[in-house]
Amino acid sequence: PQNLNLSPLALAEDLERWLRHEPIHARRTGVFGRGNKWVHRNPAIALLILSLAALTAAVSWNVWKSEFVSGAAPTGVAVLPFENLSDDKENAFFADGVQDDVLTKLAKIADLKVISRNSVMDYRGERNTREIGKALRVSHVLEGSVRKTGAIFHLDAQLIDTRTDGRVWAKRYDVDLNERFTIQSEIAQKIAQQLHAKISAAEALAIAQPITTDLTSFDLYTRARNLLLMKRLSASTRANFFQAIDLLDAAVARDPTFFQAYCQLASAHGNLYLFGFDHTPARLALAEAAIESAFRLHGDAGEAHLASAENLYLGHLDYERALAELMIASQSLPNDPRVFELKGYIQRRQGKQEEALRNFERAAELDPRNARTLQQMGMSYELVRRYPEAKLVWDRVLAVEPNDMVAKAARGLVEFNWKADTGPLHLLIDSIRATNAAALPDVADVWFICALAERDPVAAQNALTALGEAPLRDGCIHFNRRFVEGIIARLAKDHKKAQLAFTAARAEQEKILQTEADYGPPLCGLGLIDAALGRKADALQEGRRAVDLLPVEKDALNGVQIVSYFAMIAAWVGENDLACEQLAKAISHSTFLGYGQLKLLPFWDPLRGDPCFEGIVQSLAPK
Repeated sequence: PQNLNLSPLALAEDLERWLRHEPIHARRTGVFGRGNKWVHRNPAIALLILSLAALTAAVSWNVWKSEFVSGAAPTGVAVLPFENLSDDKENAFFADGVQDDVLTKLAKIADLKVISRNSVMDYRGERNTREIGKALRVSHVLEGSVRKTGAIFHLDAQLIDTRTDGRVWAKRYDVDLNERFTIQSEIAQKIAQQLHAKISAAEALAIAQPITTDLTSFDLYTRARNLLLMKRLSASTRANFFQAIDLLDAAVARDPTFFQAYCQLASAHGNLYLFGFDHTPARLALAEAAIESAFRLHGDAGEAHLASAENLYLGHLDYERALAELMIASQSLPNDPRVFELKGYIQRRQGKQEEALRNFERAAELDPRNARTLQQMGMSYELVRRYPEAKLVWDRVLAVEPNDMVAKAARGLVEFNWKADTGPLHLLIDSIRATNAAALPDVADVWFICALAERDPVAAQNALTALGEAPLRDGCIHFNRRFVEGIIARLAKDHKKAQLAFTAARAEQEKILQTEADYGPPLCGLGLIDAALGRKADALQEGRRAVDLLPVEKDALNGVQIVSYFAMIAAWVGENDLACEQLAKAISHSTFLGYGQLKLLPFWDPLRGDPCFEGIVQSLAPK
């Protein structure tokens, strides 16, 4: 873990660095408190740290506020969703496509700050430009509407100064079907002129390039883009990816030169692979085929290099080449939050957690209402066990989506991991059951954890029922339903039922491994099942093999998680020394494994009373 190890002088120096907008570097301490004990033995220092943290937050807020009060907001623009005024509601997709294309073209201008589409889509129908400007921290917003009568498209656009609510520029366009894809380029150029943005020759060329010349392909692409506006993982994520792929395949079938569609295809296939929805060589090959098509059409485009970087990261864990591709992509995609977000993901898996956090912050600046980016920030703070900051980030998520039950559950999990306190989670689940039962599937996994921690097999079964057919997953580790049933039966002390469930779970897991034989997470899952069945030699062999397949040096996120589960396998088969050795290795890195899990979950019961294990638990206890 990376805990702050600061003297008052160091605190002052760091505060000065922050005020000069320079990076503050974390100082490491030992895992079991071998660092500077002076801080821990002086309550006054702890108070000083909290006071300076509060001062820093106050200064940050006042600096942010003063920029708008003084009219010194950053020069930037948010392109709001265009309104569809046609009687045919199907034209709403065309309106969305026009808005998206204008935004994409503006985002290529390095001299502008352009807010991502993820964040502006929340403002559909909203016209309080002052509030929007403050929320997104931009000086201008572009509004527009589209109406189609016969073969003519009527498009109205206006640029508003968010500080004065005054109209800076407005124009009506009336174009026929042959001219419909030239509007976006002209609007982008006019906006850049009004904002006095410097445009390079390469940027001007990119802005002038039409996205496609086929209206049906454009419509299919826009529908897919709407499905891929993924602010967070949900029960519909998998289905959305597959539906978007079908739409994009249809788009490129009609227009084989549709460069952006190929880039989106590559991303959709790659994410199916990453999230384990289809972690097969065939899925990876589909992503790479789309990338090859993109490079064939526009090999120098930033989007092609971004797609390549994403593939190198998602499919091959080739961090250095992915970062090199990102460096190229960033030259022509200065406002694309995906560049910074992907860099954060890569650095997190390299074990460079502080650098990752800085890139997530940059991505959030360009995409401030993207709950998924904020979720990743919150998770990264939890990885380094900076739980107070994690809580603040989850509060930011809830400020964007106040009814997001997943975010509420995640915030409760912070308290669980930090303080071994199930109270907030229990109260949340009870509230959802009483007032919003339809949301239970979204929090069923957290409900299950809470039930296990409280040793309540009835609640655990109810959580599994609420989960439905969706797999229970912990990061990269997916647990099949029969395995979870075995865990519940063991908790209820029904050992015969548990044995039957684990036996059935093993047969299911072996089927998965037939297509993913050299992938560590499912092999680790088989090791857990064999440990539960008492197949000691098999379980240990599978656990070791899983660690070898995905070492921490290759993946500091999933690799550490597999080490944690190998420790659990060893504990279940009675190898306490090995379990403690692996557990100590896991917590010496940044990991989601926290005090609450080790203190309360029954998985670790075989180690309770072992001096080494108890020492590890105590080392994670809140100070």
